[in-house]
Amino acid sequence: MSADRITAHDGATLVREVRRRVGMCGWLGGAAGAIVVFVAIGFLVPVFADRHQTVRLGLINGPLVAAYVLISGATINRRFGRHLTRSLEWIREERAPDQREHGLALRLAAQAVTLDVIGWTIAGTLFAILNAIIYSVGLGAVVGATIWLGGETTCALDYLLYERALRPVTQRALAARASRETSAPGVRGRLMMAWALGTGVPLFGVLVIGVVGVSKSGVHATYVSSAVLFLGIVATAAGLLATQFAAKAIADPLLAVRRGLEYVERGELEVHVPVNDGSEVGLLQAGFNRMADGLRERERIRDLFGRQVGEQVAHAALSKGVRLGGEEREVAALFIDLVGSTSLALAIPPAELVRLLNRFFRVVVEVVEQERGMVNKFEGDAALCVFGAPIAYQDSAGDALRAARALAGRLARELPEIDFGIGVSAGSAVAGNVGAEQRFEYTVVGDPINEAARLAELAKQRPERVLASDAALERSGSEADAWNVTEAAVLRGRLGPTRLAHPQA
Repeated sequence: MSADRITAHDGATLVREVRRRVGMCGWLGGAAGAIVVFVAIGFLVPVFADRHQTVRLGLINGPLVAAYVLISGATINRRFGRHLTRSLEWIREERAPDQREHGLALRLAAQAVTLDVIGWTIAGTLFAILNAIIYSVGLGAVVGATIWLGGETTCALDYLLYERALRPVTQRALAARASRETSAPGVRGRLMMAWALGTGVPLFGVLVIGVVGVSKSGVHATYVSSAVLFLGIVATAAGLLATQFAAKAIADPLLAVRRGLEYVERGELEVHVPVNDGSEVGLLQAGFNRMADGLRERERIRDLFGRQVGEQVAHAALSKGVRLGGEEREVAALFIDLVGSTSLALAIPPAELVRLLNRFFRVVVEVVEQERGMVNKFEGDAALCVFGAPIAYQDSAGDALRAARALAGRLARELPEIDFGIGVSAGSAVAGNVGAEQRFEYTVVGDPINEAARLAELAKQRPERVLASDAALERSGSEADAWNVTEAAVLRGRLGPTRLAHPQA
């Protein structure tokens, strides 16, 4: 059963399943280690004793080893099971752990290995003394050293197994209370364990056998070669297992982080990597989640920023930075204003008026953005739309004229209950940020803006409801063919006449 599936269980089921898996790892590791050590001692005994004595020692030690494995295994399993159940009471109760419970949960693997170390230490001391009494101090020392080396190897392998079996607990603990410090051996420690299991301890055993074979007279070469061969087989198997577990303990979390990065690269920021490792690898997992949280927060701010000031302004600000001031450029302006908004506000409730204005402005935004424009300001029941700033396009005047025709058509179809006037102008203006360092806004200032507002005011009195200046037509491309130039008029606040145009019927 995978760690993710176990983590999804309810608290009581998770504790039972983790306890079962940890107990199984302890029994398998202890039994396998005891068998390997017993066989290893069997290879070393002929160096000190004859065949008859070897059989006698085996008959005495064999039943004692089996009994010790069963008794110590049951004792350790029961003691650690009670400790695990007490430490994970917060999971059974489906609540967040306090600081003490959090620390106990992250140290469960170390606690389990500590009990194993005690069991192997007692075994080494007990059987060393027993064999020293039965045969000789030298054999007792060899038995004690062999048990110590085998116990070290088994405990290191057990830790890797415990750490993996306890990952669902680690994940819940770190999800409930994040930790900025490591609580488990990191990459270097795990690689050192793998080295010790696969190389260090077996190599030390080979050196001991070699020294005994050279220094002690009468040692048959077959015994030495058989012992070295046995140690080589054990080293290969233990080293392979240790390396596999150590590599998997490092690779699995890194693979999850890599997959998370692939989601982020695709723009899918709703990604979360489970933090189930107490080492620096777990800190990397937590760091990735903090990074994803920051990216989501930044994207929310960017989205809100774009909705407030317009996507084009937001993109320019994020890519180039912001500063007060502006630059002169050729722009086109579209101004749209509702007719009779004051009387409309008296005729319908405020909430309904707001919904009507939102429908109106939604159509304005959709049409203007479709023609590469930007709604620069909402002014009560009016809107100022700019084309050619902050991003310059080749035919901004043509875009504004097309938007005016399309906007008039959509409003007539979708919102027949409102009336409006639209004015379009084009020319030179200054576009940039206006205000103070603490608070500013992007705006466009110049004659085209004023002229578009005056044209919208005049358009309210015309049946077409849409007027454009000759300046806009002169700066447009083929879009000018869809407009008719009619008379000239002196707009409010201006000295000279402005030639007017409206869309062809």
